[in-house]
Parts: sequence; C-alpha cells; structure tokens
Amino acid sequence: MTSLPACVITVSDRSFAGEREDRGGPIAVGLLRDAGWHCPDAEIVADGIDSVADALRRAVARGVRLIVTTGGTGVAPRDLTPEGTRQVITREVPGLAEELRRSGLADTPLSVLSRGLAGVVDPAGALIVNLPGSTRAVASGVPVVLGVARHIVEQLDGGDH
Repeated sequence: MTSLPACVITVSDRSFAGEREDRGGPIAVGLLRDAGWHCPDAEIVADGIDSVADALRRAVARGVRLIVTTGGTGVAPRDLTPEGTRQVITREVPGLAEELRRSGLADTPLSVLSRGLAGVVDPAGALIVNLPGSTRAVASGVPVVLGVARHIVEQLDGGDH
C-alpha cells in the first residue's frame, strides 16, 4: 500500500506560546504513521480563523492528502477552527463529522459540543478533518478518520465507488 502524505495541525494559543505541551498532536501523528501515512511532526498554530486557514492552505499547497486538526472545535470565544476550515474546504463530508461526535459519546457526553467539520478540497484532492484537542478525542477520533480516509482520497483521484 502506498504511503500517502498526511499532516497534523494543533490549534492552541497556549501550545503555540509554549505555555502548554501539545499532547494531542503527537498522538494523532503516531496513529497516522502506524497506519502507513507519511506524516511529519505536528505543526502548532494559534487559535483563529486566519491562522487555521493559512496553515491548511500551506498543507494543501504541499500536496498533503489528509489533514487532521486538533483543538479549537468547542464553543469558547477563540475556538474558531471550523470557521478557518470552512474557508478552505470546497465540499463538506458531514457524515464523518457526525460519526466523530457520535462515537465520541463513548468517552464523554461533551462530544456533542464539538463543532468540528470534515470536508474535501477540490481540485487538490485533500481531506480535512477537525478533531477536538483532548487526548481522548484524538485517540478515539483518528481511527474513525482512518477507516474512510484512503477511500475518500481514492474517490478524489477518480477511483470507482
């Protein structure tokens, strides 16, 4: 199986400022690598629409096919990852975001508060998925993403259903 390029973007003001260690990003990176994706260490960006959108656009421009964000999906004033993501994706994949919230209920009833999106970027053929920043949400969410990510990328490349 071909190793496809992936990346993880951690969205956190405190981690970006060096005030808190990024714990979710490395978990996501490890899971992606274990599944055969070529994934560098996580990039950390500050919360905000523009910082998220810019990081996503840079990843797409590098040819990354799967982009997983962690953090910034809640309802706090600086939780703007979905808004930044919406500026980059061309088509949403709502069922994937819904499944992440549904399956997250096994860990916490707060999973329903995630406003995370999933969507594709045309014509680049990239899949972007927003995960909450908690380590539990990342550890349980990445396997859900991995269950469909290769199929989505193949579909974006014109593969058969």
